[in-house]
Amino acid sequence: MTDVALPSEVAFPADGFALFPDRSVIALRVNGELKDLATVVDATDAVEPVTIGSADGLAILRHSTAHVLAQAVQRIKPQANLGIGPPITDGFYYDFGVAEPFTPEDLKAIKKEMERIVRENQRFVRRVVTDDEARAELADEPFKLELIGLKGGGADKTEGASVEVGAGELTIYDNVNRDGETVWKDLCRGPHVPGTRLLGNGWDLTRIAGAYWRGSEKNPQLQRIYGTAWPSKDELRAYQERLEEAAKRDHRKLGKELDLFSFPDEIGSGLSVWHPKGGVVRGEMEQHARRRHVAGGYTYVYTPHISKEDLFLTSNHLVTYKEGMFPPIHLDEERDEDGAITKHGQDYYLKPMNCPMHILIYRERARSYRDLPMRLAENGTVYRNELSGALHGLTRVRGFTQDDSHLFVTPDQLEEETTRVLEFVISMLRDFGLEDFELELSMRDDEKDKWIGSDEFWDYSTDALRNVAVASGLKVTEVPGEAAFYGPKIDLKTKDAIGRTWQLSTVQVDVNLPERFELEFTDRDGQKKRPIMIHRALFGSIERFFAILLEHYAGAFPVWLSPVQVVGIPVADEYADYLGGIVERLRAEDVRAELDRSDDRMQKKIRTHTTHKVPLLLIAGDQDRSAGTVSFRFRDGSQRNGIPVDEAIALVKGAIQAKTLVNTAEDLA
Repeated sequence: MTDVALPSEVAFPADGFALFPDRSVIALRVNGELKDLATVVDATDAVEPVTIGSADGLAILRHSTAHVLAQAVQRIKPQANLGIGPPITDGFYYDFGVAEPFTPEDLKAIKKEMERIVRENQRFVRRVVTDDEARAELADEPFKLELIGLKGGGADKTEGASVEVGAGELTIYDNVNRDGETVWKDLCRGPHVPGTRLLGNGWDLTRIAGAYWRGSEKNPQLQRIYGTAWPSKDELRAYQERLEEAAKRDHRKLGKELDLFSFPDEIGSGLSVWHPKGGVVRGEMEQHARRRHVAGGYTYVYTPHISKEDLFLTSNHLVTYKEGMFPPIHLDEERDEDGAITKHGQDYYLKPMNCPMHILIYRERARSYRDLPMRLAENGTVYRNELSGALHGLTRVRGFTQDDSHLFVTPDQLEEETTRVLEFVISMLRDFGLEDFELELSMRDDEKDKWIGSDEFWDYSTDALRNVAVASGLKVTEVPGEAAFYGPKIDLKTKDAIGRTWQLSTVQVDVNLPERFELEFTDRDGQKKRPIMIHRALFGSIERFFAILLEHYAGAFPVWLSPVQVVGIPVADEYADYLGGIVERLRAEDVRAELDRSDDRMQKKIRTHTTHKVPLLLIAGDQDRSAGTVSFRFRDGSQRNGIPVDEAIALVKGAIQAKTLVNTAEDLA
């Protein structure tokens, strides 16, 4: 049985070229598995075409371009050893072991060589090999030999290695020229585009970086070349324009320009300090979220930043997450005058997650079904021992604050409470100006040994989350095999102002920790039963969410979030007292308003505060003072003149209460 109508005139078995002559089809999905277009299929196979613009097609295009990059590098630098070259979001990379780091001049030469390979229209030809054959053919490639030795699961734990070696057969892809000669080869699972000409001119090399082999600092450092690939030159240009816009919006750049936060060397990598203006924005975020949570039936709790190791042994974090935790701090040891130990100390750890401490709050006393659902919330600071190379501004740090919530529910409350959580999350994110959402439902797959819990639990919890996701009306993508080992989850993704997708909130079902901590509640029948725990982070982390908002708005926050909401600019100093009185009235209404009485000329003041992204400038001169009015100037340079003072104050308060984005005169209702 096939998933698409196959041409009736084609004699089976047939390959993809005969079935789908359309050049936009570059591969097949046969019985659920991605295959090369040259794959021969039978009429009984379930066959789907994979087009170059689809998600799978783009990944294949980008991985094929990574192979062309590697071939070009070895043409120029024959001694370069091959690492791995997977597709990634919007592009690809390939790692190389080379004696000297790549230079910008090398990148230009490599790109020219890639263009030659593309024009040669080499075919990608798949070939199955044994382990011994692969080792013989790749004897001069130490990193490939290591991957061969990891076949069967170990390689899948190496970043990007799943494109080369899995649990099944080994394959090598030969690059074959027009004369039928193999001119290059690489260990690879595939699939690939049929030939290099299909790469066209919609690709480019973007940057060079260092990367440790298999992601570990214990291993050699390789040279990584990044690139991007798209079906056409126009799509490449559109992507490059998005990158230019993203660079302008980079939260690290805006954070410095707008004096919001910094990362002092004296404190250490991945540890931020928030400046007064950044603190204002963060405070507004936290206070608004707190009000909404309290109204939604959550209770705020507070927990310490550090705990004895026993807690994280019980939670299993010291087994499954130890590499992500900071080293222990040894405390409580006592010695006598001779230095002999009289009391043994204990190891304490900075907490990587808040959930174990919330569990202890639940466990502090007996609970009844009448106590459930129990909704605990905390802005809890946690610490993760991230590799220095992975740190990235506020989006990847070592110390951050999670707006963490943990809900304890009975099994029959799971669907209703998850619905409530998802509706709450979406409503909250809309308060911050985000509107474009989709959901990803992560489920277990058929590999039974990967999951804990009964089939009954997995069935009803997955069905409950699926029902909630579908009822939301949002696009839902189901992802088998991506659940946590202890339960399914829903991830919410959003798009920002320039079309980038961010994963934000997660709703995770957990029966593992209630079991490990022996949590109970007394049900209606008087029997002791286990509650289900729901992990829920709305922002993910306050730092990361702040960075996303900063880039989404390019620093021009809505009025309610702006560090300074209003600045008064008198036309001349003689009007400063009049305008100052209006500013004081605004302050009395809890508006963050300032008066600029500097010696700068009025036009310079306007430029300065517009550069600082202040949403509302109030300007007053002789005519305004005489008429009891004021003029508004907006970020785009537009103005509204002669507004009575009472009306102007009402407009400002209205924009704050409505959480309005005000950039133009038309935006101020």
